[in-house]
Amino acid sequence: MNLYNDSDGVRKAAILLMSMEEEHAVHVLSLLPRSYVEKVSIAIAQLDMVSTGEQEVVINEFLQTRPSAIAPSSGGIDKAKNLVKKALGKDAADMLSVLQQTLESLPFGFLRKADAQNILTFLIEEHPQTIAMVLSYLPPPLAAGVLGGLPAARQLAVIERIAEMEQTSPEAVEEVERALNTRMALFMTQAFQKVGGISAVAEILNVSDRATERNIFDGLAKGKAELVDEIRRLMFVFEDISKLGDKDIQTILKNVETSQWALALKGASQAMQEKVLGNLSQRAADMLKEEMGFLGKVKLSEVEAMQQRIVDVVRSLEDSGQIARPSGDQTEEFVS
Repeated sequence: MNLYNDSDGVRKAAILLMSMEEEHAVHVLSLLPRSYVEKVSIAIAQLDMVSTGEQEVVINEFLQTRPSAIAPSSGGIDKAKNLVKKALGKDAADMLSVLQQTLESLPFGFLRKADAQNILTFLIEEHPQTIAMVLSYLPPPLAAGVLGGLPAARQLAVIERIAEMEQTSPEAVEEVERALNTRMALFMTQAFQKVGGISAVAEILNVSDRATERNIFDGLAKGKAELVDEIRRLMFVFEDISKLGDKDIQTILKNVETSQWALALKGASQAMQEKVLGNLSQRAADMLKEEMGFLGKVKLSEVEAMQQRIVDVVRSLEDSGQIARPSGDQTEEFVS
């Protein structure tokens, strides 16, 4: 991981620190030069919620296995400030000032502290392209709240534009901010910034309500079915299976062979392994663990390919109504 000049490396370092116990993250942060503390703390502040799948990709660059389960991790300005204060102690003041100023200079940063309803009121009469640009810069949960308040037809128009958005020039962003009568000056480099895209759509829909998600997919399926597949592939990852109820897990087990589970679980978290094994009989669980042991070392690419095949099975079962997965990180409630 190149923390020095690689922005992707800085993001990975931020995710790794967010995945650690706070005391360990503080210790690591305290060992870094101040210039790198600044980069990583800003990255943490900009990250809102990191999925288990993205965490695993980062962690696997350092470790082959991880003894504890991985849970979704949250970042944000408060977490970044807390880590900086504990890592730098009395020397943290200047760094915290830089951190605050940097975040305030982000595109549409003035909206990050507003609630979704206020932003919706602010944007409701704007062109879908303008709304798409703004939502692309907002944290996914906040963007999802705004999207959910739009009329159905506008939702589709906005989400299509986010999906097709690749690059936006600083000048275009500044023009939109001026048109929206912003109160903050925007400082941006002349470099183009990558925003939007399919991953942005997936992140927004992951935390949207079911009605919004269904409306978007039904609309896209009429003319852009391949886009639906690409978005859904990013919305649900293998580790998300552990969020399903036992009944749904058992349905999936009936549709996936033991040999497939053995390969897929080689790269899974402890929580995921326990979830699958816990829904098998003792004999079947012992057989699966034995088969996993027989596999020995396997290529990560093969594990990921098998995990994706199982995810495809899950989606197929969901589409046919045999299972129902909760949206986002929510768990389903049951009544008797």
